[in-house]
Amino acid sequence: MGLVASNPQSGRQLRPIDLARRHGLSAQAVRNYEEAGILPSAGRTPHGYRTYTPLHALALAAFLALVPGHGHATATSIMRAVNEGGTDEAFRLIDESHAQSLDDRQTLRAVENALRDLGSATAPERRAATGARFIGPLADELGIRPATLRKWERAGLVEPRRDPLTGYRVYDEAAVRDARLAHQLRRGGYLLEQIAPLIAQVRAAGGLEPLEAALYDWRARLSARARAMLSGAAELETYLNERG
Repeated sequence: MGLVASNPQSGRQLRPIDLARRHGLSAQAVRNYEEAGILPSAGRTPHGYRTYTPLHALALAAFLALVPGHGHATATSIMRAVNEGGTDEAFRLIDESHAQSLDDRQTLRAVENALRDLGSATAPERRAATGARFIGPLADELGIRPATLRKWERAGLVEPRRDPLTGYRVYDEAAVRDARLAHQLRRGGYLLEQIAPLIAQVRAAGGLEPLEAALYDWRARLSARARAMLSGAAELETYLNERG
């Protein structure tokens, strides 16, 4: 015979609509959350209706507070782990979210540093960064080998055009910009597969200046996520304490 868990249904009875109204949800949403394991199992009346308790209200509040910082899927997994008695698994999931947030922040810092380095170039360097050039001069300018530029091209970091007469690679102003940004990020220790999506963002933004606004928004989203993680942690701690 298995161990009998403490009864999470003790206390004042609440209907699904009572929990739902507090958060602007529907009663069906509350029932769906229970079926997903986000809430502990509900009690039942003799007629089969679900009954909840203040503990369920705390679970719902914890889940809704976790979503902005960790995302719906991870928040669901965290609550399911807690309700199944796997608090260590819940903490592991939270740690993974924090690690991803730190990685995002480090990536943002690397991009900002790369843009700052490009913007603080001396006047001759800025002049050298404009206009088209062949692979040899560009490699010399960056202090790398031509083979490195060809490797970056295969990885999608730079997109030189081909001279129609000679077939030689020609790097226009945009390609030079991408090469310089890739060079700064490689110096920062980033892998080619990490740099490629950042270069794609620069191209989509139409250059470095429009990207600054995107970086500002990125920074704001990271800060908002960090604060949301704190709020989620506080609500989850309240729920864990009540569960005992």
